[in-house]
Amino acid sequence: MGKTKRTIPTIYPVRISTYAINNIEEITDYIAFSMHEPQNAVAVGDSIFKTIDKIGLNPFAYKECDELPTKSKMYRRALCLSWNIIYKITTNEIVILAIIHTSRKPSTIKSLRVIR
Repeated sequence: MGKTKRTIPTIYPVRISTYAINNIEEITDYIAFSMHEPQNAVAVGDSIFKTIDKIGLNPFAYKECDELPTKSKMYRRALCLSWNIIYKITTNEIVILAIIHTSRKPSTIKSLRVIR
């Protein structure tokens, strides 16, 4: 019964695309100003960023994005409240492509391949 060697988990660098930043701003602005719930907007924004942090810790824990199939399964989706966080796993980093509400048509996800 020897000691097991503890390994430090790899933390992947996460980059949020400008498109995804705009998505977060639109979501929080809508909740704060259109729905008149500023505290809820802050809570939703915090929840989105916490999920993004979790993606950086373990990007393969989330489901493959069915609308963007690849052999390497590099496109993934994480669910946060009512939003899908679509991201791409590359060799150097994780790129958050978009945050899309689950009620949107899945065909809008297909256009995310071109986001850098």
